[in-house]
Amino acid sequence: MRRNLRETGKLMLELGPLWLWRGERVLKLAQGSVSGEDDLATAVRQKRGAILLTPHLGAWEMAGLYYSSRYPLTILYRPSRLGLDELSRQGRSRLGGAVVATDASGVRALLAALRKGEVLGILPDQDPRWDRRWRWSICAIFGIAASTMSLVSRLALKTGVPVFLTWAERLPQGRGFRLHLRALPEVTAATSLEASVAAMNQGVEAAVRSLPAQYLWAYKRFKTRPSPESGNLYEKK
Repeated sequence: MRRNLRETGKLMLELGPLWLWRGERVLKLAQGSVSGEDDLATAVRQKRGAILLTPHLGAWEMAGLYYSSRYPLTILYRPSRLGLDELSRQGRSRLGGAVVATDASGVRALLAALRKGEVLGILPDQDPRWDRRWRWSICAIFGIAASTMSLVSRLALKTGVPVFLTWAERLPQGRGFRLHLRALPEVTAATSLEASVAAMNQGVEAAVRSLPAQYLWAYKRFKTRPSPESGNLYEKK
């Protein structure tokens, strides 16, 4: 718990530098090569497009900046209610990425980007209250039935694009970040929407279990419950 609190504090403190430092300085924080990136680069080169999932793990803002500097990336985001909307949009798009909101126009922009063979950046572990057009699915993660966005799976099954999971591990003593990239072929190859969503959640859970101290456990992932009878997991007893 204490380590997670420290990592969450680092997450808050690093937002300013990541959004405001010169791009060259920020990109130097990425240490070493990214294993598996050749598969992503090939998909982009062949104009097949790709979906890049960045859960609330490590420094996901760093991951977004890294990939947007290397690939045509369209990032889906939920507008901030904290008065930081313009700053966050500028910070996330300044190295070449396009930022679109979680609404109907944003979904259209995602489809247009995929048709051009580009890359989508999506946080797969958001509470999916906004996902009304595509509807959400009920799927277990960490052994808890959770409302889970179905947008990623619907796009993958509709277009056949490869899906990847990525996160930027925060290295100790301010030594920068190590980026990880994993292919999730089961998301696209699934024979049903439910199986595809389950594969996505399994990928997210495996990544979090590999680096639990750097997950944003403070985020209320289970706020939207499958049914009123499921109860409020965040209600104070």
